[in-house]
Amino acid sequence: MKQDNLDEIVKGCVSGKRKFQERLFNLFSDEMFGVCRYYSKDYTEAEDTLHEGFMKVFQKISQFKGKGSLAGWIRRIMINTALEKFRRQHQMYAVGDDFYFEGDIDPRSVIDDLSAQDLLKLIGELSPQYRMVFNLYAIEGYSHHEIAEMLSISEGTSKSNLARARYVLQKKIKKLFYSSSGMSDIK
Repeated sequence: MKQDNLDEIVKGCVSGKRKFQERLFNLFSDEMFGVCRYYSKDYTEAEDTLHEGFMKVFQKISQFKGKGSLAGWIRRIMINTALEKFRRQHQMYAVGDDFYFEGDIDPRSVIDDLSAQDLLKLIGELSPQYRMVFNLYAIEGYSHHEIAEMLSISEGTSKSNLARARYVLQKKIKKLFYSSSGMSDIK
């Protein structure tokens, strides 16, 4: 979409005109729903987060100054909306770092056989705490310091939850690999 059209849509949204709000929603809802799915336990929760997030977008659209992309600005609001919802629903706890993954499979063969859809499904099966930290760190690129501030936890808790999330994912991938290859199941 041309920048002129986006500017017109933003101006219309700032004026509170519903037709421009609808256009903005239609332009970005699919992409933002994908973001919401990363941070939600299921489809319904993702829909709720999307709608709540767009309500905030419409309330705060006058704060968008055109620095950076509109999609990036909306994405940040969606992530913050998901974080707020998460903080209301969950408490974060540190987990011990006294575990490790004993890898005896070739990571290249797993990567070749694992689709993005499979990986997203496995990430979605993580506990809410692990999924939240994993997504913020591995997908969004936030530091442990930033994650700690966002979730009101210590950096150590962020690090331990990420380590545990990775461990759980590795176990799930290993199990998936062995079950699809017909080899005996893992411990």
